[in-house]
Amino acid sequence: MPKPEGLSRRERQIMDALHRLGRAAPDQVREALPDPPTYTAVNTMLRILLNHGHVGRALGGRQYVYYPTQPRQSAARTALRQVVETFFGGSAERAMTTLLSEAETDLTDEELERLSAAIERAKDKEHRDGPSDAQNVSTEGEAR
Repeated sequence: MPKPEGLSRRERQIMDALHRLGRAAPDQVREALPDPPTYTAVNTMLRILLNHGHVGRALGGRQYVYYPTQPRQSAARTALRQVVETFFGGSAERAMTTLLSEAETDLTDEELERLSAAIERAKDKEHRDGPSDAQNVSTEGEAR
């Protein structure tokens, strides 16, 4: 299981490239990066990602090929949890409100319907499971 600490911008770019490529040698990863760093820098970052459990590696011919250890969706959930925790104090409501209030957020009717359905599923789950402790505290930290 990868360590939960955040990735640097370049490490995220490498992970994005590996998710697109599937498996890749360091030179292939380097070619897939914007403003690519040196081959040695890519190799170093791949080793760091390997040591932290974000990538795996296998011998592919005469060199190692690297691959992501988590599916893209799982990695996205982990990254999103970090963003919500870091910038919104763990409040999904505040994160969603911020995202939806942005002028650039232009949702289609279909997307709005899917979001509404997801909210209804979350409400149903809350009624089945009971409210969590986090839901009993307002976004300002006062008890409801």
